[in-house]
Amino acid sequence: METNKYEVVWPRGRRTAENVRLARRLDTLEGKTICELWDWLFHGEQFYPAMEKELAKRYPGIKFVNYEAFGSTLARAGGLLAPDEEAEVLAGIPDKLRQNKCDAVVSGLGF
Repeated sequence: METNKYEVVWPRGRRTAENVRLARRLDTLEGKTICELWDWLFHGEQFYPAMEKELAKRYPGIKFVNYEAFGSTLARAGGLLAPDEEAEVLAGIPDKLRQNKCDAVVSGLGF
């Protein structure tokens, strides 16, 4: 009787990303500035106002910097950003977050 041999491959593949230390969580949102990022593709115009209303009820002094201050993270009028445009927009976000004194970010993505 002939014995067949099969090579076994681990289905998850090799790890290519290194673990990074996450930022410390805020102890409260009271008095904090929350910045909003959005790709302008899926109902952010409904979600963000509802989120702001609910969080303002719970956390006195909370402030919001609307997604319009940052521009779309993926789309522009008439379609998606070109890869070089997207890279430029994303590269500029850290400076905009610092300028707006953001304590936390809510990033909305959707297709």
